[in-house]
Amino acid sequence: MGARDEIARLRRHQQVLMELAHLAAHRLPMDGLLETSMVQVARGVKIDHVKLMRYRPETGDLLVEAGVGWKEGVVGHATFGVDLSSPPGHAFQTGQPVHILDLPRSDEYRISATLREHGIVSVLNVPVQIDGGTWGVLEVDSSVERDFSGDTRNFLMIAASIIASAIHREQIGLQHEQAIAELALESRRHQLLLHEMQHRTKNNFQTILSMISIQAARLQTEKGRNVLGKIADGIMAMALAHDQLAPTQGGELVNLPTYLRALTASIQKPLETVTVDVRADELSAPIEYAVPIGLIVNELVTNSVKHGFDEAGGAIHVELVSGSGRGEISLEVVDNGKGIDPAKPGGSGLKLIEALARQIRGRMEQESSPAGTRTRLNFTLP
Repeated sequence: MGARDEIARLRRHQQVLMELAHLAAHRLPMDGLLETSMVQVARGVKIDHVKLMRYRPETGDLLVEAGVGWKEGVVGHATFGVDLSSPPGHAFQTGQPVHILDLPRSDEYRISATLREHGIVSVLNVPVQIDGGTWGVLEVDSSVERDFSGDTRNFLMIAASIIASAIHREQIGLQHEQAIAELALESRRHQLLLHEMQHRTKNNFQTILSMISIQAARLQTEKGRNVLGKIADGIMAMALAHDQLAPTQGGELVNLPTYLRALTASIQKPLETVTVDVRADELSAPIEYAVPIGLIVNELVTNSVKHGFDEAGGAIHVELVSGSGRGEISLEVVDNGKGIDPAKPGGSGLKLIEALARQIRGRMEQESSPAGTRTRLNFTLP
């Protein structure tokens, strides 16, 4: 690119950023503001596909909130994973830009069905951060191989900041109205303290996941990368539990059906041949119970995915139901896979599950056959 073209590009970036700032300063309806912003970003980068994805803690995914260049049914419906092998998920978890020159040929990242359908080759993701936490991800997608320059990355990060400021202002307005209408002063203070704790906890999780990602990229052996990947899975399970944390009169509780569905959705998102179904009674648990429950489910489901199925895949069913006694709970994870290899009993995964079960004073039973594996955990909530 010549000097004249580079100057023209920088001027175009400057003009678009000024127009975005002007849009953000006016109280436009949020849907219209986001859609117009996507058009401006596409003009600034000279690209056909742009999308803004919002993180949904209740489902553990990124929903396409606004965008341009996509087929009907993508905006408002298409979702992307928040795991580290998902390009927007990597940007969301680490809080860092992610640029992939040739996504279909990448060994580190997977290409989603939506991007494959649109023939996307190169992508650039930047996190949209609000009040110290990551709200979502802004992504530009190219159907031809494109090495986005440092100026383009800076432009996209500034655009994401402007969009974030408009979203934050909208959120503050809604929170203020809700506080006036529904909450007493002490209740409001309690929520703000919890919100601050969740933000700080989320930031800590992101920092740890970023460190794991950097170390995993340096490892030469698949075994070592798998170990770090398993650690990252556990950290993401704990982060999801904190995302569900809500204040009550008795303290902070996690809604277990929402948590388990978000957790299993984050596991299932990269899969093509294995389905995970959750049935759960309307139950809530303190965070010190919810985290071990989530880690147990995470371990059992990932074990089934990795060891229980061949190329044909299969199904995993997670069930959490109330017992007959007060606070009695039964958790079952059942798959229709090939069963546990009797030559490899009592692996480290089973020991971890047993240790987690003891934390919540639970009793675990497991039976396996060529028709599948069933693991049951009985415990009592306080």
